Amino acid sequence: MNRAEVNEIKKNLTGDRMAIDRICGCYVDYEKKKKVEFTKAFGQLPEEETFKYFDIFKHTLAGTIGRNLIPLEFPTEEEMAGGCQEFLLTLRNSGLKDEALTEQFFDKVIESYVNPENYYIILIHGVYDVPGMTTDRIVNDDASDTVYDFLLCSICPVELSKAGLAYIPEEKMIMERIRDWVVDAPVKGFLFPAFIDRTDDIHHTLYFTKKPDDVQPGFVDAVFGAVAPLSAPEQKETFQTIVEGTLGEDGDLSVMKNIHEMLSEMVLAGADSPEPVTIGKNEMRQILEDAGVSAENMEKFDEVYEEVVESEDEPLLVTNVSDVKKLSIETPNVVIRVKPDRADLVMPRIIDGRECLIIAVDDHVEVNGVNVRTIFKK
Repeated sequence: MNRAEVNEIKKNLTGDRMAIDRICGCYVDYEKKKKVEFTKAFGQLPEEETFKYFDIFKHTLAGTIGRNLIPLEFPTEEEMAGGCQEFLLTLRNSGLKDEALTEQFFDKVIESYVNPENYYIILIHGVYDVPGMTTDRIVNDDASDTVYDFLLCSICPVELSKAGLAYIPEEKMIMERIRDWVVDAPVKGFLFPAFIDRTDDIHHTLYFTKKPDDVQPGFVDAVFGAVAPLSAPEQKETFQTIVEGTLGEDGDLSVMKNIHEMLSEMVLAGADSPEPVTIGKNEMRQILEDAGVSAENMEKFDEVYEEVVESEDEPLLVTNVSDVKKLSIETPNVVIRVKPDRADLVMPRIIDGRECLIIAVDDHVEVNGVNVRTIFKK
């Protein structure tokens, strides 16, 4: 799924066009014991509650594609009888009216989800009457010919509210407030099936993780039967390892500045595309060559890449491997951050036999937030 497809589902989670007909919930304590379970028609909920649920559902589709929202493809065997995709498809087709199936789903989540605290599993079934769209992307509600039948799961931590004082109207006093168990925003979830090309794709699902470094491969394997892709921090580490392994001891500031500049240009060029900008083996090789890495060092590239990357079919997201909004230069005692289009302001020099960085400045310099006219004492 791309950003436009995610946004279309997200913005319609309001109840106006999208019909959520069933909701199931399971409250689990820190010992993995079910404390509360329910299933009911979504329309039976009080209106004030439905708005709070809509907020949770929208947060389950929040974040960056490839970082918080991770597309997953079901392995072929998982689409056979007894597979994870086949189970989710059966669960969806039941409209969540088969209590044995929902119970089995909750058990699968509880068994595999790693969380030392209390949490609340929410599972909904909905139907979206997809409006037609003209070639110039104008929505036409009267031209709808597709129905998107889906499940959305949200896993929310449940935490005790903070202790404090509150005004109690009945007592007309400031007193210690009652502490409640509060459902927070979701930290995990998924949308099944994926919404691709404005219709359902039962071969894919969209997995949500609030923390990019907490993908939970065991959970992904148990619920989807899929191998979890590299997390955003792991993708960054992979890219850095490939660059460092190829450069060896010949890496210098100019090469890294060139690499950063080219990655920034890739993101800028793809800014209008709904698809995330990715970089695979061939693109990475070309970037290193264009950045000025010597032919001798490039001979090590293939070997280093194959040692680090398990599958060449999974390219890295450029926004995961590099912070294209700034160039960061660090020493043990100094950190320099530069706008990517002004990396030329930082220049390497040898002064009195020492390697130094020269930073060109204009007439505006701040020290601890205070504007100074010059960095030199007159």
